[in-house]
Amino acid sequence: MTDAAAPTSPHVMNTYGRVPIALSHGQGVRVWDTDGKSYLDGLGGIAVNTLGHNHPKLVPALQEQLARLIHCSNYYYVPGQEQLAARLTQLAGMTNAFFCCTGLEANEALIKLARKFGHGKGIERPEIVVYEHAFHGRSIATLSATGNVKVQQGFGPLVEGFIRVPLNDLAALKARTEGNPNVVAVMLETIQGEGGVHPMRSEYLQQVRELCDARDWLLMIDEIQTGIGRTGKWFAHQWAGIVPDAMSLAKGLGSGVPVGAVLAGPRAADLFQPGNHGTTFGGNPLAMRAGIETLCIMEEEGLLENAARVGAHLRQQLVRAFEGVDGVREIRGQGLMIGIELARPCGALTARAAERGLLLSVTADSVIRLVPALILPEADADEIVAILAPLVREFLAEPVA
Repeated sequence: MTDAAAPTSPHVMNTYGRVPIALSHGQGVRVWDTDGKSYLDGLGGIAVNTLGHNHPKLVPALQEQLARLIHCSNYYYVPGQEQLAARLTQLAGMTNAFFCCTGLEANEALIKLARKFGHGKGIERPEIVVYEHAFHGRSIATLSATGNVKVQQGFGPLVEGFIRVPLNDLAALKARTEGNPNVVAVMLETIQGEGGVHPMRSEYLQQVRELCDARDWLLMIDEIQTGIGRTGKWFAHQWAGIVPDAMSLAKGLGSGVPVGAVLAGPRAADLFQPGNHGTTFGGNPLAMRAGIETLCIMEEEGLLENAARVGAHLRQQLVRAFEGVDGVREIRGQGLMIGIELARPCGALTARAAERGLLLSVTADSVIRLVPALILPEADADEIVAILAPLVREFLAEPVA
């Protein structure tokens, strides 16, 4: 597509409800389309562009790696894998890592780990506890773990072996699993992103950790959208002071370069042996360099602190802007992962915000989601509010269709 071409893709499968713009380039927390219009990027590629666009330290490092070695087979040792794995496990207090390319692949690996764990205990049909409103991916297995009937429709039969429970309800979790010897793991998101930015309470996470210990289950946490500093800690579950047995990562780990990972603690670290799992592209030298540089730059620039500080400021300004506005139900989230729930479906706001120069998304039909780059300064957070507040007010003033 040239800069003058219309934003259409007739030879690409029609799998996305796209906003009619085509992006050309970016700088910091701003992007430009092929017509030269600029946008404040409040979406960050859906929590992917940790360091924003064209970061002055990341880009030269990736260019150097491109000229050195992009890909090699996992038949051979890749030094960057050990370097990135060592840093991630140190940050997480875990044991080892497996690298893939996407969050879906990381969650598939979690499911396989749980089943391998169960079979090792003599359980022939292992079952995993999952949650209402969860989103773990679009493969058949991760779709089966997902708690969204709309995205599951048309793809049955789904995979068996999942027990679904509501969020933050320990009594329900105990009731649904009582007397069931096939349960092997609990799989959860600390904050459900696609499900509407619904957080798990810290005390609930602590209770689930205790229950998993008592019943010899694996606690598996999907940190694909919340991990790598988005909430103000390296991993969102760290706010609850717990450590999972296995954790999936992706999105922000490579600042735009596809990187997925599974981290395992002592109980899961040795479940996979040669031949049990693998990948062609995962852990390639370019991806590992992206992950290594992302973590280094985040530390050098204090981006965890920035995410916590600017995220709190943004949320405070949103609360102030929408105080008393009929139709705004709740503003929730943590750090630079914020959801604004409205009292009606608001998918139209994605395109309307873009018209006014702001990129965002709507999830769970009625929740505006903001997941900008972790480099976001307060001034740009204020600009997000300045654009979004009147837009939402105008939308809510319209008659319900």
